[in-house]
Amino acid sequence: MLYYYFIFIDRYSNMKKRLTFLGIETSCDETAASVVREKLDGTGEILSNIISSQVEEHKEFGGVVPEVAARAHVEKIDLIVKKAIKDSGCAINNLDGVAATAGPGLLVCLTVGLNIGKAIAGSLKKPFLAINHLEGHALSPKINKKINFPYLLLLISGGHTQFLKVNGVNKYKRLGTTIDDALGEAFDKTAKLLGIEFPGGPVIEKWAKKGNEDYFKLPKPIINRGGCNLSFAGLKTAVLRTSITLKSKKEKYHLAASFQKTINEILYKKTKVAMDEFLKNKKNKKNTFVIAGGVASNLSIRENLSKLSKEKNFEPIFPPINLCSDNAAMIAWAGIERYKINLINDLKFPSIARWPLDSSAPFLKGAGLKF
Repeated sequence: MLYYYFIFIDRYSNMKKRLTFLGIETSCDETAASVVREKLDGTGEILSNIISSQVEEHKEFGGVVPEVAARAHVEKIDLIVKKAIKDSGCAINNLDGVAATAGPGLLVCLTVGLNIGKAIAGSLKKPFLAINHLEGHALSPKINKKINFPYLLLLISGGHTQFLKVNGVNKYKRLGTTIDDALGEAFDKTAKLLGIEFPGGPVIEKWAKKGNEDYFKLPKPIINRGGCNLSFAGLKTAVLRTSITLKSKKEKYHLAASFQKTINEILYKKTKVAMDEFLKNKKNKKNTFVIAGGVASNLSIRENLSKLSKEKNFEPIFPPINLCSDNAAMIAWAGIERYKINLINDLKFPSIARWPLDSSAPFLKGAGLKF
């Protein structure tokens, strides 16, 4: 009798629907498409993950030019989507749904991927899901690892820097954010001042290894006030003033190292405050800290926050390096997660330039807040 019981359980497990979604991402300067399939254990299998970067198109401008990015998306999107489907080995008719980034981002870029996603979903008569790019980052570590809600999230990218309590899919509470510039922007602007071509963040990390991190003393704005809100504008200004005085390549290495050390000190202090805030009225013994977004690929930041996590009894979780920067696998996965709780959108859903995860949180930037 026990034998037949296990046969039944095995058949039941195999009959469970493993959702397969196409994801499309064009929020900024990456044209990306991916096919992701849900595994029986609740994690995901990336069947394909195609990303076409526009670094060369924007290099001469020192940053992303929206019109140039949109034109590149239009030229590449059809080829990228077709390759993602072909490489996945999944017939297009066997997709369970289509997810596309609807915001936040550059409107002229978002529209390209969003319209393609709608067209594919409409023609296949499949569910369509409009995805918040930030939610893609927030849920991306769950592709590779089972993570229980709630967890603390630090989202650090070129356009966003914020601490959030993730209570579930579509359930976010912002604990703190940057009141001016995003961390990724601070890295790129510092790189530009040092004469490093766009994108400069990865090179800053390489240069920092060659310099003396104590050579320059740089400011840490609102380090002891403002809760776990952050500010990087003053630090950028200090880097600008210091860069004018540099007389050698070695001093550039020193400034890169000093800048990165300052960033790590800011993140250490502010994350500690965010962890304390997260733990208020929390009964769970196991605490999880997810660090996501493009800047999360910086190894010194990973080491710094892993050290703090150990001190505060949090388990630090980072997405794989290839899932830190913008990609469509995280969009497909967010689509799967949202579909499972019936958060399906119609084909009239618009692209959105500003789209916070916590819609109830106040808009801080330029609000003249007092700390």
